[in-house]
Amino acid sequence: MNEIIHRIIYSDVGSMLNNYALLAFRILLAYELFRVHGMKKFRATNGEKEHVPNPLHLPEKLNGLVATFADTVVPFLIALGLITRIAILPTISVTAIGYFVVHRKDSLEVRDVPYMYTLSLLLLLVLGPGRYSLDVQLLYPLL
Repeated sequence: MNEIIHRIIYSDVGSMLNNYALLAFRILLAYELFRVHGMKKFRATNGEKEHVPNPLHLPEKLNGLVATFADTVVPFLIALGLITRIAILPTISVTAIGYFVVHRKDSLEVRDVPYMYTLSLLLLLVLGPGRYSLDVQLLYPLL
């Protein structure tokens, strides 16, 4: 069990510079995700909240909850580097579905946004949050 937790939490991408670069990448990605997509969940445009596409035909409340969680809570977890690899899974799902299903027939300019978010989140999934994260600072010493 400790080995599984170790593999999920521990992440050292090598040099100190790489770890600082990953920290900056995490914070900037999370900030942009929350600022552009998360804030849409709170403010109404023309008196209406953002419509969240539901291409998988999930119950509307569940679909809205997953999209809201992925765009509002997950960015904070990413920025802090807290349970990063697990937390980004809903956001990867939302962005990948946006790319492959919702925008599949749109132009490349429209598809570019979910594509770049999906790639960025996949990079964090593979590399982990880096040494300068709460995962490593708080949880790793417990193993």
